[in-house]
Amino acid sequence: MAEPDTIYFYAQTDAYSEFSNFAPYGVEMDGVYWSTVEHYFQAQKFGDPDYAEQIRRAAKPKDAKALGMTRALPLRPDWEEVKDGVMYDAVSKKFRTHAGPRDLLLGTGEARIVENAPMDAYWGCGPDGQGLNRLGEILMRVRAELRDAL
Repeated sequence: MAEPDTIYFYAQTDAYSEFSNFAPYGVEMDGVYWSTVEHYFQAQKFGDPDYAEQIRRAAKPKDAKALGMTRALPLRPDWEEVKDGVMYDAVSKKFRTHAGPRDLLLGTGEARIVENAPMDAYWGCGPDGQGLNRLGEILMRVRAELRDAL
């Protein structure tokens, strides 16, 4: 069977849901355990350590995202400059830590990986498929790095 040219992921019920930041694969970052990449990423938006801890303790990744979407607290001033690096570090750690998702990612060969996020034209493909797909780009970068390390 021919390998697909593009792999889409998004919902937890989709194939390749392990690629989602909502997937239940925790990461230890800076000596602190986060239950999902989403928890970690959302907490990094703010300079307030108490609020970051509230996000870290959120019951579900969707709760962490909701807390991270607040604008009642200011975003850290350098957020736009650092957000891609924050995402890369956490995604890379997830796939270096967990064998199941890592093997799935490596098994995608050279396929293009796209977060099929209709409401997110930055991290995903957006409503018209023309989004930046930064999360997909990070996944493909991590895949190449993991492959090179074999």
